[in-house]
Amino acid sequence: MELYGYPLKAKFNQPRPPPPKVLPATNVAAGYKNRIPYNPESFNMPWMPNSYYKAAALNPTLSPLTESFPGLPPTKMVPFISERPSGVFTRHTLDDWHRSNMTNYKESETTRHNAERLRADLTRTIKDVYQQAKRTQGESTKNLGERINDIEYWKSELCIELDAMIRETNSLMDMQKRLERALADTEGPFQVAHKCLLNREKRMGIDLVNDDVEKQLVTEIKIIRSCRERLQQCLDTVNAQIMCNKEARQELEKDLADKQLGHHIDNKCYQLKNTSRGIHFFKGVERIDATVSVPETWARFTDNNIFRSQSARAASAKLRASTESLLMGTADEMWRQFSKVNDAFTSRITEIANAKSKIQTHLAKTRQEIFQLETKIQVIQKTIRDKEVQLKVAQTRLDERTRRPNVELCRDAAQLRLVQEVNEINETLRNLHQCLRASEDMLQMLVRSKGVLEHDLVVKNNSLFIDQERCMGMRKSYPSTVQILGYV
Repeated sequence: MELYGYPLKAKFNQPRPPPPKVLPATNVAAGYKNRIPYNPESFNMPWMPNSYYKAAALNPTLSPLTESFPGLPPTKMVPFISERPSGVFTRHTLDDWHRSNMTNYKESETTRHNAERLRADLTRTIKDVYQQAKRTQGESTKNLGERINDIEYWKSELCIELDAMIRETNSLMDMQKRLERALADTEGPFQVAHKCLLNREKRMGIDLVNDDVEKQLVTEIKIIRSCRERLQQCLDTVNAQIMCNKEARQELEKDLADKQLGHHIDNKCYQLKNTSRGIHFFKGVERIDATVSVPETWARFTDNNIFRSQSARAASAKLRASTESLLMGTADEMWRQFSKVNDAFTSRITEIANAKSKIQTHLAKTRQEIFQLETKIQVIQKTIRDKEVQLKVAQTRLDERTRRPNVELCRDAAQLRLVQEVNEINETLRNLHQCLRASEDMLQMLVRSKGVLEHDLVVKNNSLFIDQERCMGMRKSYPSTVQILGYV
């Protein structure tokens, strides 16, 4: 097994073969054909060549001579020389020794020469690599800087347009609030006139007259309804324009947010250097193409967003001017008609108040009668409960007496009186239940009469509230033209 980072021991135990007649090749490829191929990951591990050298000769070991020497093959066994001292023998001649040294010298020179050539090539290659990397990285950094400048330009354009769109949208939203307030302010007079007509339709007999008050109320309702329809149409148009402005604003904000993030990322990339922290290998990232646009479509996208926002702003300004004129016209028209029906309900307030007073009197009497009847019902219910207890006692006695033995089952006076007592209690309970049902029916009639009076009182209170509080109160404090226009 070969271990990287440690020189190897000798790989053979046999004598080296004689050196070749021809010197080895000096090209780099031949000298390094057995080296490990290039792998970028190997720079992350401690590196050492496969081996620094190979053993030039083997170190013999001495052992007692035997008939079969395990260190050499039989054909190369050294003949035994009896003239020499015991255990002394030779394997090579002096020429072999010199020749082996010369071979090692030449091989060392050749290896050093190849190593020098390789070092020169590596120095030149490393220099070219550094220059190429520096040039390429410089071009990438320059392109990133230009890209950052483009992003900053469009960011400034987006910020300017976004500020203008925000101001225009806020102005249009203020106009929307004015329209909503004006529309809400027309609800009061409309409801007052409409409820006045409904209440006057409930009049009976000679009171059902088609007077000038009713005619003016009908005219007022028509005018208010016409103004409300025009205001509602204008409000719908304003809401649609606000939505259009918000969509354009969202596109601008989204585009600006994307550009801010892209500017941050490109600026971070622009500042990265070879000595920066947080740089890593990302295998295959150059083969991933996640782009969705080119510089032309990228710039055109932002330009379209700005153009859309400018168009929306122009339409919004025109709509605000038309809304202002509409508010002025509707306010004047409603105010003129309001002045014609201001004094229509004074005579009706006294009549409704008198009717309300009489209803309250009858209602108080009905409530008192209901209270007394409910008290009487409680007394009847208590009496029924007491009689039921007596019935239980009598029936229990009769049941116990049925268990008397044989002749003791006598129909005596006690038996007859118990039977009579049970019948009397049952009859009393039937009468009490009838009284209870009659009382409950009467209570229901009283409650129904109370409900009718209360309903009538609610109707009168409602009529009085409409005529006195809402109609007269709202008409006395009718919103001014400034309030109708939505300025406050």
